[in-house]
Amino acid sequence: MRMLKRMMFILLGLVLLVGVATFIFLRTAPFGALPEGGRLERIQKSPNWREGAFQNLSPTPDFVEGRNFFSVMWSFFTDKSPRNLPDVPIPSTFTDLHALDANQEGWVWMGHSSYFLQLSGKKILVDPVLTGYASPIRMASGKAFQGADRYRPEDIPAIDYLFISHDHWDHLDHQTILSIKDRAGTIVTGLGTGAHLERWGVDSAKIVELDWYETKAFADGFKFTALPARHFSGRGLKRNQALWISVALETPGKKLYLGGDSGYDQHFKAIGEKMGGFDWAFLECGQYDNDWKYIHMMPEEVVQACQDLGARKLMPVHREKFSLAKHAWDEPWKRVLAEANRQNLPILNPQNGEWVNW
Repeated sequence: MRMLKRMMFILLGLVLLVGVATFIFLRTAPFGALPEGGRLERIQKSPNWREGAFQNLSPTPDFVEGRNFFSVMWSFFTDKSPRNLPDVPIPSTFTDLHALDANQEGWVWMGHSSYFLQLSGKKILVDPVLTGYASPIRMASGKAFQGADRYRPEDIPAIDYLFISHDHWDHLDHQTILSIKDRAGTIVTGLGTGAHLERWGVDSAKIVELDWYETKAFADGFKFTALPARHFSGRGLKRNQALWISVALETPGKKLYLGGDSGYDQHFKAIGEKMGGFDWAFLECGQYDNDWKYIHMMPEEVVQACQDLGARKLMPVHREKFSLAKHAWDEPWKRVLAEANRQNLPILNPQNGEWVNW
């Protein structure tokens, strides 16, 4: 009996130690901060805030019926079916962004959802994750595929506009932001995400937080309109305290749709009708699974979403850098290409790091 009590005390001590360590870990800087003060007051006035959290336009469970977090994680880590990760470096090139002529117009995809745009003399950076990992626990996401991680924060020049679609680790990277924050001009993001940025030392005067269908126009002819997506947010245990957004970027010469993450839904059609179509759509295509089909699109749905938006050309992103789902690394491209060809939709597949002219 004495031995049993001793073992129980040891077990309770270990549980307490793990709990304290987890609490401390979740309060470290990379996890950011929750909105408070005036920021929280503004959030609470949003029509998209209900019951203490942001809500999607349609009912959006995290997982399909009959599945939950524990069953999905068990499947993810125990499923022995081959994922066909690349066994050779991903084909890539390197464009020196510092050396670009200001009059050049084009873009560079940096793998996953990170890309650089140059339009009308302005430089725009989207969801930069440039430190090789997409998780606070490196073993949880694995390292970026070899060849898909050519760019580092120091390769980014001074940026006029930085767009952050939402606060997930594979779209908002703490170390990248620390490295580029002094070279970034205006930062456009959704309601609440600015709390993370301010904790990391970003000047609040640089941050523009938008609700769905809010617009911020700038004197240089650039205009950002935050638009709905079907997803969720959260860097710690408390979810949906910051708003996930897509955005319409209107410039003096182009109209682009920058999609962030989203499951397929009616909002794409509504956006296309309201905004009058787009020249290009950058849409997520990868890290999907039938278990979470409501929050990430299947490749065939990406093509449908592009058509719903009224976009003339499609660039599928959110792929070929990290293994965050059970599909083969190149499956998203193969499936979206087949569907785009079937629908006669122009689609692009530049190499990671390749300069593409508009």
